[in-house]
Amino acid sequence: MNANSSPANAPASQVTPASPLFLREDEIRRGIEMLYFGYSALTRSIDDGLAAQGLGRAHHRALYFISRQPDLTVKELLRLLSITKQSLGRVLNDLVERGYIETRQGANDRRQKLLRLSASGKALEAELFRALREKMAAAYAQAGQGSVTGFWRVLEGLIPDADRSMVFGLRSR
Repeated sequence: MNANSSPANAPASQVTPASPLFLREDEIRRGIEMLYFGYSALTRSIDDGLAAQGLGRAHHRALYFISRQPDLTVKELLRLLSITKQSLGRVLNDLVERGYIETRQGANDRRQKLLRLSASGKALEAELFRALREKMAAAYAQAGQGSVTGFWRVLEGLIPDADRSMVFGLRSR
């Protein structure tokens, strides 16, 4: 890299690795910026598909987690998404009206509303996931397996202890 190049424009192979003093402010700020811009680029990859359906990112998050956990309760989805009941209500109403989500009463508690994707909801979520998978797979392949494991560890470290069982439970369902 020459003196006029910036790390942001450099190929990954030319970016200076993290300093052994990785807890310095500059290193932490760089990590926060990379997380922000990486997530923004990832989610932009599905914005056109969502917009074509008249949906937004909140709709996608609901579709994604309902896909991961069929028969998810509204209460569980509220906790996963960390949004208000009012915001979730608008999103769920849109998705139900468009036929992407089906609801039914809980077997033990009829007040519970269980959520699952309809056939068209599964198709839409799969289409959106393909775009995300392509981006993530390319980034993972470029970084290498050891880096992916390190990345996961950093993200796991950001999850509050109280939420870890909820997050790790997504893997087992």
